[in-house]
Amino acid sequence: MRTKMLAALLAALLLFTPALAAAETVVTSFYPIYLLALNLCADLPEVEVVNLAPPQTGCLHDVQLTAGDMRALAEADVFLVNGAGMESYLTHVFDALPELPVADASAGVELLPSLTGETPFNPHIWLDAGNAMAMVRNLAEGLMAALPAQAERIAANRDAYLARLEALDAELREGLADVARRDIVTFHEAFPYFAKAYGLNVAAVVAKEPGDALSPRELAELIETERSLGNPPLFTEPQYADLAAQTVAAETGAAVYELDPCVTGPETDIPLTYYEDVMRANLAVLREALGAAEE
Repeated sequence: MRTKMLAALLAALLLFTPALAAAETVVTSFYPIYLLALNLCADLPEVEVVNLAPPQTGCLHDVQLTAGDMRALAEADVFLVNGAGMESYLTHVFDALPELPVADASAGVELLPSLTGETPFNPHIWLDAGNAMAMVRNLAEGLMAALPAQAERIAANRDAYLARLEALDAELREGLADVARRDIVTFHEAFPYFAKAYGLNVAAVVAKEPGDALSPRELAELIETERSLGNPPLFTEPQYADLAAQTVAAETGAAVYELDPCVTGPETDIPLTYYEDVMRANLAVLREALGAAEE
C-alpha cells in the first residue's frame, strides 16, 4: 500500500512540476572571449558559459589542452575562440572533435603581422573596440547557429552590447585625440591594434612574448633606442614582471605606466562591463602618460 502511495506521489510530482531544460554549454578559449560570451548569454539561465583557461592564465602562449579540457569540449554545444593564431591547439580539437561547432571571433578582422615570428599574425585583436564589435557579431552568429532556441535573446543581447562598445570606441577616439605625444614603448606585443585604431605609435616592443628576458646587449640597445626617441613612456602589463622597464627607466628617466590587455580578471561576480571598465582605465592611464589637455 505504501509503495503504491509513493508511486502515485511521484507520478503527481512529475505531472505538475515543469521539466527542467537541459543546460546548453558554451565553452570559451580564454578570458577576453569569455567576457564577450558572458554579455551575449546574459540572462539566459538555460545556457552555461564555461571558460577553458583559468582566469589568470593570460594569453595562450604555448598552452596545451588537458584531458579535462577535452572532456569539457566533448560536452560543449559550441566552442568560441579568438582565432588569428591565439589557440595553437585548434587543429588537435578539430581532429578529435570534428562535429564540435567552433565560432572564430577573428573572421573578417583585418589582421596585423606578428613581430614574434612564431605566428603569422598578431592575435590581440580585441584591444581595438571596433574589432571587439566585429568579434561580438561573429560569436553571436556562432551561438545562434548552435543554440537556435536562444537565438532571439542572443540577438537582443548582441545589439545591446554593440551599442555599448560603439560608445566605448567613440570615447577612446575622443579621449586620445588631444594627447601631446603619440609614441609608446611596450613590453609585450599586445597593443598594436589599439595603437592603430586610436592614433598612437608603438615605437618599440621590447619583450615580444611574456617572460622573455633581455640580454645585456638587448637592454643596452633598448636604452639607446629610448633615448633616441626622446624617452617616450614605457608601458608594462599587470600580468608580467617589469624589471626590464624599471631598469630602462632608471637609465633614461622615462616614466613607467601600466596598461591592462584584459587577459586576466576575476573568476566570479564578473561585471558585464569588465572589458569596458579595463579599456576606460587604460584610456585614463594613456591620457596621463601622453600629456592630454586638461579638461
